[in-house]
Order: sequence, then structure tokens, then C-alpha cells
Amino acid sequence: MPRLALLPVTIAALALSACGDKPPPAWSGYAEGDPVYVAAPVAGQLMALNVQRGDTVDAGASLFSIDVTPVSAARAEADARLAAARAEQADAAKGRRPDEIAMNRAQLAQARAQSALADSDLARQQQLIGQGFISASRLDDARAAAAQARQRVRELESSLRVAELPARADQQAAARANTEAASAALAQQQWRESQTRQSAPAAGLVDDTFFRVGEYVNAGQPVVSLLPPSQRKARFYVPEPELASLRQGQPVQLSCDGCGAPIPARVSYISPQPEYTPPVIYSNSQRARLVFLVEARPEPSQALRLHPGQPLEVRAIATAPSSASSAASSAAVSAASRP
Repeated sequence: MPRLALLPVTIAALALSACGDKPPPAWSGYAEGDPVYVAAPVAGQLMALNVQRGDTVDAGASLFSIDVTPVSAARAEADARLAAARAEQADAAKGRRPDEIAMNRAQLAQARAQSALADSDLARQQQLIGQGFISASRLDDARAAAAQARQRVRELESSLRVAELPARADQQAAARANTEAASAALAQQQWRESQTRQSAPAAGLVDDTFFRVGEYVNAGQPVVSLLPPSQRKARFYVPEPELASLRQGQPVQLSCDGCGAPIPARVSYISPQPEYTPPVIYSNSQRARLVFLVEARPEPSQALRLHPGQPLEVRAIATAPSSASSAASSAAVSAASRP
């Protein structure tokens, strides 16, 4: 009788042990790749295509080049505009040309000589009027001539100072702004010229090419698609009852025909919505028809073993049964075997 009483406990312990040894579920899926599309931001004729579909390239390898002639002409124009803007800025920081300043100085010297002559004539006229040899009107004419000569001297002195000064501060600021704008335009054209030659942004497989040499390519239109190892992944579908056993970052194993040892990967995405929805009502039997898309990514070194479109079998990595469960099972079996 005591053994019969312990029989349910033994059965429960064995069932618990069997659950711990149950292999992890397996899900069907396939390998997929997210290509990187390489395009040029400038339009033009495709002059060279240095890769073909199926090639393997390193990062930085030359892929293709677009006709550079129109862009080079635009860069040369921007270069010339920058040179003109710099010349205008330098001119704004200077006075007039040396010959013009020399002419102003000569005119000033001539005016000073005429002023001195007018002053001498005025002095003579003042002596003569005191002796009664000339009329007062002659003296007035001499005073006016002397004053006019002095004003002419002041005028030419001011003109010489202005000729030696640079342009006004506002004009110099405008010249600097024009130079900066021309420099930015040149940098933009240089960048556009560099973009006519495209290189591989990462090492990988040339997935496809979309143009032939000689064809016209619009700006931003992909010419080559690459498949780097980091963009290869596994996609599989998990039934709704088993979804709770998965979490982001969980390790899984990928198996495929001819792959050899399982490929380790980690869950990178779990779809928040089912991939297939049965009609209207969810009963206990219908819930099993709900599947959720899950993605897992292997390490880049292991991803090369995956080929897009290849069927896969995905298994969650089994964890060892807890020590508490093992101890409980052993205690139950021992208790059942006692008399």
C-alpha cells in the first residue's frame, strides 16, 4: 500500500523529467538577404562597370563610373567664379591703382602751386591798392582767386586720401560673402565630380547589376546591388502557441542541407502581428494557425554559409534543466523505491 500511495508522485516526477528532456521546437524558414543598392547622385552615361553579377568585392573596390564631362565643366565654371570673387575681395581691400594716385598727387601739387601764385598776387594787389594804383574791384578779384585756389587744394587733398583708402566696410563684407558663396559652390561641384565614381561601401557579393555600359543613368538610380554578410539573415515562422518561448536576442541554431554544423544566430526581430490571420473567431483550435514572422541574424563570418532563398530549419538552443527540478525528480524516485 505505501508503494501504491507513492505511485502518483513517481509518475509526476517522471513526467517532469520527460518535459526537461523534450527537444526544443523546430521551425521552418529560409535564408534572405537585404541588398545594399549603390547609386550615383548625378545623372549621366555609364562609362565603366567594373563588376559583374556574382563577383565578390572588398570594401572600397571600384564599382562603376558615370560620364564626368558635364560635371567637370560645371566645376571649372565654379572654380573661375571663385577666382573672380577672390579678386574682387582683394580689390576691395586696396585703394586705387598707383598710377591713379600719382595723377592725384600731381594735380594736388599743381593746385598748391596755383594757390601760392594766387596768394602772391593778392599780396601785390594789396600793396598797390594802398598806393592808389588799382581799383578795389581788382583787389576783390585777387581775393576770390586766392580763395578759389585754396579750396581747390583742399579738394585734391581729400581726393587723394579717398584714393588711398580701401572700399567701405559694407562693400568689403559683401565681397567676402561673395567669395564664401563661390567657395561653397566649388566644393559642391567637386563633390558631384567625385560622386561620378562609386565604390563598394562594404565587402560582399555583387547581387545584381541593372545597367550596361553606354546606357543613361538617372541621378539616384541604383546601378549595382551588393549583399554584405551582415545583411544575410534567416526568416522563419513561429506558431502562436510557441511565440512566448522566443525573445529578442535569444540564441537559435540554423540548419540547412549541405551547411555542415548548425549555424549560430540570434533573434533580431519578432513581428508584432501575425503573418496569417484565420477568419474572424479565434478558438483554441484556430489559434494554432496563427504564425508570426521572426528574423535571426548570424555573425558575419557565419553568414557567408547562408544563401538567399535556401530552406532552413531553426531551433531554439535548449537550456539545461534546472537543478531544483532534477533534485525533485531524484527525491521522488527515491521515495517511491523505498519499502
